[in-house]
Amino acid sequence: MLFNSPAFLLFLPLVFAAYWAMNRWTVERKGLRAQNLLLLVASYVFYGWWDWRVLGLIVFSTAVDFFIGEQIARVNANDRPTDPDHRSPTAKRWLALSLTINLGLLGYFKYANFFIDSWVDAWAALGIPMNASSLQVILPVGISFYTFQTLSYSIDVYRRKLSPTKDFIEFAAFVSFFPQLVAGPIERASAFLPQIAQRRTFNSDQAITGMRLILWGMFKKVVVADTCAMYVNEIFGNYADYSGPTLVLGAVLFTLQVYGDFSGYSDIAIGVARLFGIKLMTNFKSPYFSRDFAEFWRRWHISLSTWFRDYLYIPLGGSRGGKWMAIRNTFVIFLVSGFWHGANWTFIIWGGLHAVLLTPLLLTGKQRRYLEEQTGVPSLREFRGMAWTFFALAFSLVFFRSPSVGEAMHYFEGMTEFKGFAQALPDLGTVNAVLLGFALATGIVLETLENWKLGAWLWRPWTYGVWATVVLAYSFMHENESFIYFQF
Repeated sequence: MLFNSPAFLLFLPLVFAAYWAMNRWTVERKGLRAQNLLLLVASYVFYGWWDWRVLGLIVFSTAVDFFIGEQIARVNANDRPTDPDHRSPTAKRWLALSLTINLGLLGYFKYANFFIDSWVDAWAALGIPMNASSLQVILPVGISFYTFQTLSYSIDVYRRKLSPTKDFIEFAAFVSFFPQLVAGPIERASAFLPQIAQRRTFNSDQAITGMRLILWGMFKKVVVADTCAMYVNEIFGNYADYSGPTLVLGAVLFTLQVYGDFSGYSDIAIGVARLFGIKLMTNFKSPYFSRDFAEFWRRWHISLSTWFRDYLYIPLGGSRGGKWMAIRNTFVIFLVSGFWHGANWTFIIWGGLHAVLLTPLLLTGKQRRYLEEQTGVPSLREFRGMAWTFFALAFSLVFFRSPSVGEAMHYFEGMTEFKGFAQALPDLGTVNAVLLGFALATGIVLETLENWKLGAWLWRPWTYGVWATVVLAYSFMHENESFIYFQF
């Protein structure tokens, strides 16, 4: 079910009304369990809307990690080591089982075709044809996100940083919570489970904040991202017909599209969760105002970057072994991150490029120079850093958008060609050009105000109708696109 679909506009109010009606039950625990059960059922309806067959996979993954979490905790309780870092071999085996099952499922459904095709291509490069065919495995929506959530639960229980829940409904609601199930933020059990284990009361201020986030997310998705998508699809789909400036513009527009699309989803997810009295972590902090790539990754897809930091980078040694270990581990997490995004060499190259762009900062020890939030107009030096970061990102995203490495390279080649003085913007009609101009101008102004913490005055209860009208108008004027990160 899409956030920007008529079905969701009916689904959300019905679940919201039933959820808070249950809060009136006089027996506190009974009302809480009913709310949690409703969230679980609603989440399965939301997830099964695409294909009910995928429900079996998420239920299985949930049951596995709930059971393994109990077993690890039982072993840890019976193990009384003098060394706080000691872990029982039995607990390690249970954790290994969780990793094997979860990563095995993710590997099969997401990467089976990739490995088969790569194997065939490798032999073909040596002049040995093979007749192997792909399995044509269907990728379940959101599997990369909820797999990381369940894995973090098992790992945290193993590390004794989290006590396992004894309530299966609570745990299943955590894994499948519908606002963030399909594309994040990737929540930690340590932050989510305590919220769902206690009674929630309706808070009007929190609900208003949630509505603001939903509208802002819808604006970024429907108005900015989907309008950019019309031109991005045209340019990338027919790049051989366009001159270099148009292809550069296409890369810039895709950079704006992917941010509006993904951060828009996160804002909607966080806002919807607020309507149910649950707080999700912030996933984006105006990343296109970043002054270098280290700051960018502290502001972009925060739930994923911190997941890799805590569960891969630090266990590998982090930067404790000096600069070269930090560089090595940075390459590892970004190559893995690229592969997490999709079963294509384009994503691996995209991840590797970001590791390369971070390397000079690691070598010079400047990766943490922009930890503080921006509090004023940027200096000329900071503005140059922001421009460099943005355009380097746009360059890397050509790989992210292209279906193959070959097509990405042809696209880059086309950037260097000049085919005359034809207009840079593809001719998709005057109305679409006006829509794009308004979307970009308004989106950039609003995002700038958000970054400088000046946007609060634009969000008042009386203005909600204005933003909702703009979103609805755009949704009627062009086709709504699916969220980009649904494919991951």
